[in-house]
Amino acid sequence: MRVLFDHNVPDRLRRSLTGHDVFTADEMLWAQIDNGRLLRATEDAGFEVMVTADKNLSYQQNLSGRKLALVVLSTNNWNIIQRHTELVANSVDAAQPGSFQLVTIPPVDTD
Repeated sequence: MRVLFDHNVPDRLRRSLTGHDVFTADEMLWAQIDNGRLLRATEDAGFEVMVTADKNLSYQQNLSGRKLALVVLSTNNWNIIQRHTELVANSVDAAQPGSFQLVTIPPVDTD
């Protein structure tokens, strides 16, 4: 599966998505594109999933009828995500065209 990381997703997360071809918006030279155009460009380039930490994206864009699935992370803090990479990997693996999934990553326990 082809996966695009939005500019706000830690690049180190790609190591957890084995079996997927992962690219970043920066690598595609799309870091400065607004959300609507980014979704179109991502879909037009044959990506099947976009991972982002922009929680507003799902409210700003209509995903119905799209070939692209959207996986939204509750945080983009790598120190938190790295303890729960399997949550993200499972969501990417389960993504279906036109779907939206919010991956709620538990905060770091400070006790």
